[in-house]
Amino acid sequence: MEADVNVIGESIKFMVLGMTVVFVFLIILVEVVKLQAKIIAKYFPEKEVAPVAPKSSNADDESKRVAAIIAAVTEFRKK
Repeated sequence: MEADVNVIGESIKFMVLGMTVVFVFLIILVEVVKLQAKIIAKYFPEKEVAPVAPKSSNADDESKRVAAIIAAVTEFRKK
């Protein structure tokens, strides 16, 4: 019976060791990705893009939407 307790204790030790290794690896991975993001932002900054104003008005968009719906219904009824 004592051998079973020893096996359970060893398995718990291995479980804790494995979880610790994975946790440390994930922490290192997060820090490396943060460092990589800082390096990329420093040497390759994003270019600012001016916002583009919408070209069509709401009435024009609405008429196009209605025309598309009518065309879809017409095509559906043909089949």
